[in-house]
Amino acid sequence: MSCKIGVSSDHDGRRLDRTLRSIWPALPLSAIMRALRKGEVRLDGARVREGSARIRAGQELYVPWEEPGAEAPVRNWGPVPVLWRGGGVLVVNKPAGLLVQPDVKDGDSVVTRVWSMFGTGGPGFSPAAAHRLDRNTTGVLAVALAGEALRELERLFRERLVSKRYLAVVAGFPPERGTVDAPLLKDETTGIVRVGKNGKTAKTRYERLAASEALSLSLVSVELLTGRTHQARVHMAHAGHPILGDGKYGDIETNRRWRREAKRPLLHAFELAFPDGLTGALLEVSGRTFRADPPEDMDKFIKLLECGTDRRQRQ
Repeated sequence: MSCKIGVSSDHDGRRLDRTLRSIWPALPLSAIMRALRKGEVRLDGARVREGSARIRAGQELYVPWEEPGAEAPVRNWGPVPVLWRGGGVLVVNKPAGLLVQPDVKDGDSVVTRVWSMFGTGGPGFSPAAAHRLDRNTTGVLAVALAGEALRELERLFRERLVSKRYLAVVAGFPPERGTVDAPLLKDETTGIVRVGKNGKTAKTRYERLAASEALSLSLVSVELLTGRTHQARVHMAHAGHPILGDGKYGDIETNRRWRREAKRPLLHAFELAFPDGLTGALLEVSGRTFRADPPEDMDKFIKLLECGTDRRQRQ
């Protein structure tokens, strides 16, 4: 099966790979990238193999899948908690264990849940996340419900105009305030990110909010000044204070000690703040700040650290 569609104004100037993901949200990224590598995607009849290619309204797009909207998600995976809904922007509280995009066709994810809850945003456009959170990171996530809103959201995140603040439970006692300015390299084969001089610029600020000497744990606020993959996790580990429960970048002994209580990296996207002066499709979020309360597994640690209780509360 295959189809041809005209590129609408919703996608004018966008990257091809992001456009494909938003038009076909139930399709896994692996299928999209495979089709690009094999030359099965065409624009105005010409094969396009680079996902970074920019597309324009009015172009004819050919893909080896059925037309968008012809098939609803195979399964309704249930809702995702909604913090706020506007005309073009939806803000959700992403739970742990949920991908932002599906990894298999029609798989469970934030965008497929939003798709089943609210439908498509119009011909050739489906809800699309404007930024990313790791599978086991919880918290505030912005989803675009219309093409113009998506383009503007992507621009804001690209230009680092949106403030992103996280809460994390970390090992040890970091300084009261600190900044990690260390470039990050990602191994595309393993997905592992590490600090490396040839990596992409990455900068993180953190502030210690509470700490317990007896627990040898601290609660920190983390502000990402750039938006690299696994940035908060790698930078806090680089600073010597890895996030509790992080099996990839964390401290083995600390994780073992708290394995019953911390079954995931205790990292929560607490706050997303938009700048003032936004117009057009983003007028509705101009100057607004969205917050999400931490989930239960993390809240238990926060209460222990904030109240100064050093007793290990095991069941």
